[in-house]
Amino acid sequence: MILKYLLEKEFKQFRRNSFLPRLVVMFPVMTMLIMPWVTTLDIKNINVSVVDNDNSVLSERFINKIGSTEYFNIKQNALTYDDALEMMKRGKVDLILSIPYRFAKDITTGQGTNVYIGANAINSTKGSMGSGYLGQIIQSFTKEINPLATINSDAIKVTVLNKFNDTLNYKRFMVPALMSIVVLMICGFLPALNIVSEKEVGTIEQINATPVNKWLFILAKLLPYWIIGLVVLTICFFIAWIVYDYLPAGSFLTLYVTTLAFIFAMSGLGILVSNFSQTMQQAMLVMFFFILIFNLMSGLFTPVSSMPEWAQWIAAFIPIRYYIEAVRGIYQMGIGFRDLMQQFMVLIAFGLVFNLLAIITYRKRS
Repeated sequence: MILKYLLEKEFKQFRRNSFLPRLVVMFPVMTMLIMPWVTTLDIKNINVSVVDNDNSVLSERFINKIGSTEYFNIKQNALTYDDALEMMKRGKVDLILSIPYRFAKDITTGQGTNVYIGANAINSTKGSMGSGYLGQIIQSFTKEINPLATINSDAIKVTVLNKFNDTLNYKRFMVPALMSIVVLMICGFLPALNIVSEKEVGTIEQINATPVNKWLFILAKLLPYWIIGLVVLTICFFIAWIVYDYLPAGSFLTLYVTTLAFIFAMSGLGILVSNFSQTMQQAMLVMFFFILIFNLMSGLFTPVSSMPEWAQWIAAFIPIRYYIEAVRGIYQMGIGFRDLMQQFMVLIAFGLVFNLLAIITYRKRS
């Protein structure tokens, strides 16, 4: 019963605020309409799975040449193309290189051969650049083995198949990630600003003087923004459909369940920030720091695999990274909840830690 009145108070405060309702509407709309058009990215450390149907000394030499470059990492080779495609769906590889039968014989005799490249085009830039790099290496290797290839450009043909984003539309890579940023701002940082604003005006002292448990108080602060966040996310889905003709290949239910785990984690972080902030300025500076780190190291713009190893270790402790991976996987690959179990459990773990610390560090003042 107490929770009902606390929630009623929160919604009334939100409605009476002249700034927050406008922010909740304008921020996701402007983010979804502008950001996908203005972002770019750079690529390195592309993971490749090789399907070697030739199993010759020359094909092994070819694979070693690819792995010796700074652009590619040769991951576990697959017996069949379908096995390699399953590895791509699980996010373990970015490119599939299929070496045909009679590869060595056709190159050494100057006959034409066809090498297939399957590119994970969820990240259109990574897919196109990766397949382009690989195509150059293939042509260079062919000329090393058969100098006549410098004259006969048809000595080897490269066929590129773009998976999950056949048009290489970069907006399809950015839109799911921008949805993640919107949810982060609405459900993670707005509750923190709300609490700190009450500290500044002194209204929070009236609640502190009541017998309301601190966990109940925190829950009442979070629930309205959880509801608003889900509504805003639905608006983002609608904008992606209307403006970009973009609907998830997976289910909306999986999206909402994963989003709830992410909201649980980020709202806990927001409350934790508010516990150590006495003014709006302090809270905003701390949140700006987190936003900067999240944007740079979560895989929003630059793939985590392209970062230095020390940066990848830091990225492992950034919650939004796992949510971005999940949303992109659902939207573009159509993967189900079972394949997202790792990301889901990591988000739940972050949520438990953040919310527990938020409850412990919150101090009621009578």
